Amino acid sequence: MTTIDELLRRLAHPGLPVEAAALAGCLAAAFAISWLIGRRHSAESVWFGRATVDGLLFPLLALVFTYSASLALRGAQAVALLKVAVPVLVSLAGIRFIARVFTVVFPKSALARLVERLFSWLAWIAAVLWIVGLLPAVMSEMDAIDFAFGKSRISLLAIVNAVLSAGAVLVVTLWISAAVERKVLRDAVTDLSLRKVAANAIRAVLLLVGLLFALSAVGVDLTALSVLGGALGVGLGFGLQKLAANYVSGFVILFERSLRIGDTVRVDGFEGIVVDIKTRYTLIRSLSGLESIVPNEKLITERIENLSLADPRVLLTTDVTVGYDSDVAQVERLLVQAAAGAERVLAEPGPAARLASLGADGLEFKLLFWIGDPQAGELGVRSEVNLRVLGALREAGIDIPYPQRVVHLRRQEPAAARQAAA
Repeated sequence: MTTIDELLRRLAHPGLPVEAAALAGCLAAAFAISWLIGRRHSAESVWFGRATVDGLLFPLLALVFTYSASLALRGAQAVALLKVAVPVLVSLAGIRFIARVFTVVFPKSALARLVERLFSWLAWIAAVLWIVGLLPAVMSEMDAIDFAFGKSRISLLAIVNAVLSAGAVLVVTLWISAAVERKVLRDAVTDLSLRKVAANAIRAVLLLVGLLFALSAVGVDLTALSVLGGALGVGLGFGLQKLAANYVSGFVILFERSLRIGDTVRVDGFEGIVVDIKTRYTLIRSLSGLESIVPNEKLITERIENLSLADPRVLLTTDVTVGYDSDVAQVERLLVQAAAGAERVLAEPGPAARLASLGADGLEFKLLFWIGDPQAGELGVRSEVNLRVLGALREAGIDIPYPQRVVHLRRQEPAAARQAAA
């Protein structure tokens, strides 16, 4: 008789309806409690998720209730169905935990989704092996497969246990750091940039502590890490000094707040909005959609134009040339009115027109006006002001000259005619 046949034989007992009713009651009780507690929580919660059954609490409660029911019914009848439900709920709880933590911590990471799917497959395979009774045999075979590392031999089962233990500790660490960022920093720190550096620092410290705990749990001697630390220091001093400088510069930028998320900056002629400040680089997005990845060291050591640091208002100018017979006062009034009528031009300080110079082709005026939203771009407002200026001058009949050059041709008389005249 195969293991599947044996499982089906155990399930086909007279008390199966009672087991099914007990399992349904456990699932309904877990759902009701999760719904009552989690209906006021946000979708970012690891315990509750986007829906009632999407978080960690529902499978955990269902597991506790189902296991308790199996213990209660074990003395009266067979509990084959409840024994099948227990590994399924254990796998579901692990999958929900991994999925919810990765969704909160890495909402847009493709690698996180890949790890989540891989763990889901492994969890369901382990659940199936547990249900059919093959898990102990598989673990025994994995324990028999060993690998030599120097003078030590480590079994495949020990490696898998170490990976699972380290992964569990690191996931819990990520969960704690995300909870601290969401519950504490969001209310205590209002500045987005400062909140980000605090979150990055807390996550780095917690991950380091979690990694040390995980290595200690799997039997790694932590004193051996001192050699690795020395090698890492030498590497930072030579080959990784640029990388280290970028990381340090990232924390300096976030602490000093010389650049903030949402600022409009110009770096090497590239103008855009700071959309994210990483520990190694800063991401700047232009109005055309292009993104520039700028190393943080460059933002510390070189000149950067921050158009939003002190005052978001930006002064723009446009040049206008009219004929010499034009009324200067009338031209200045028309230019100011044209600029003031543009939608994005600020009323305070208002636009102004000045006679800049007496040019070779006409009177050269300079029109000055301010805008308060440089992140929306300059070309649009310049075009609108120029069109209004052109229309106003044409309506008033004011001449807009174009460059003219007069060429004088001198006729040379033939040499014989000059001699005869002499």
